[in-house]
Amino acid sequence: MDRPTSEAYQPRRPSESPRRGQGGPGVLTGLRVIDAGTTIAGPFAATLLADHGAQVIKIEHPIHGDPLRQWSPMKDGISLWWKVTARNKRAITLDLASPTGRDIFVRLATKADAVIENFRPGTFARWGLTYDVLAAANPRLILAHISGYGQTGPYANRPGYGTVAEALSGVPSFTGFPANPPTLSAFPLVDELAGVFAAFGVLAAVYERDTAGSDVGQEIDVSLYEPLFRLTESQVAGYDQLGLIKQRVGNRLEEDSPRNVYKTRDGKWIAVSASSDRTFARLAGAIGMPQLAHDARFHRNPDRIANADILDDLISRWIIARSADEVLDAFEAADVVAGPIYTIEDIFDDPHYRARGSIIAVEDPDFGSVKMPAPVPRFSRSPSPVFSSGPRLGQHTEEVLRELGLTEAEIRAAQAGGAI
Repeated sequence: MDRPTSEAYQPRRPSESPRRGQGGPGVLTGLRVIDAGTTIAGPFAATLLADHGAQVIKIEHPIHGDPLRQWSPMKDGISLWWKVTARNKRAITLDLASPTGRDIFVRLATKADAVIENFRPGTFARWGLTYDVLAAANPRLILAHISGYGQTGPYANRPGYGTVAEALSGVPSFTGFPANPPTLSAFPLVDELAGVFAAFGVLAAVYERDTAGSDVGQEIDVSLYEPLFRLTESQVAGYDQLGLIKQRVGNRLEEDSPRNVYKTRDGKWIAVSASSDRTFARLAGAIGMPQLAHDARFHRNPDRIANADILDDLISRWIIARSADEVLDAFEAADVVAGPIYTIEDIFDDPHYRARGSIIAVEDPDFGSVKMPAPVPRFSRSPSPVFSSGPRLGQHTEEVLRELGLTEAEIRAAQAGGAI
């Protein structure tokens, strides 16, 4: 079968060691990605790929930059959020709405494996950057779209933000306490989860292209609401088959008991989950009431769910009479599934976080170094180092354009015209 090819596309092989700032080392060394997104979802997807060695070029508007640069917390007028989300990327400025900027973008795309964007549907098309245009220049290109409601459907053209998408997923309707309003997450959960699914989609498309044998790219459509909705799978079947509508039950679960958070004498909180009969028996023994495991009210999980109020009261009384350290020591000795509710201060002091290197310090030109979460997951043979924090606006523009083959005259002309 004849396969489309592009003379301009010359993939860099993993054996070619990338220079600092050009991706790698890592399991994705050799993968080239253009981060054409803004703020959270698209850039986070690209960050996940950059964490593991992909060469990521971050594109920003020459004047406005990525709005994430203005997100708090700020230090000395610089966004610390930006420092993390833009790590391991090279930053260039490019006005995609200008003819010169569009042409440069197409040239960049000829040397890329994937483009990730999260503009409102139709924006890329308005700029003359449809998938047909990009695929004509590079048939192997993968284009990942992230938008509020997806590229199709009656809501596709609505403005989509994570807050509204989270509401549409249905999750807030059963999150929180019965007497309180539905509860939204306190961070951009939907945006970042969409970024995870987009990164997964890019890698799946690369596999299909390079291993399954098509040798051509494709488009990926990720909405903000569907990744979170995907996690509610049992509810779909439950409503379909039984007409069940999940309600807010606080920190409990309708599916198992005990499962809650309990306050200690010193004002801290302990999370406990003991849904299986064996784990509940260990909990009952730890709180000095082993007979509960044989009590008809608590003998099996359905029994415990039916008597959750009584059971929670018994556990709460035992925990509130003790300090967090006393509770955790007793639970650890009995192999109870429990743990403290941490603040970020607790996390910084935790020996397990420290032993696993879950927080890393990254060299930074503005602050000396910035601590941030380590890449996830971990690979036994291919470490995923973070070698740079978020770059300054346009820091690598001329470097990248020269690599692309633009002459000095072309670069100066693009600057004069406001395209870069």
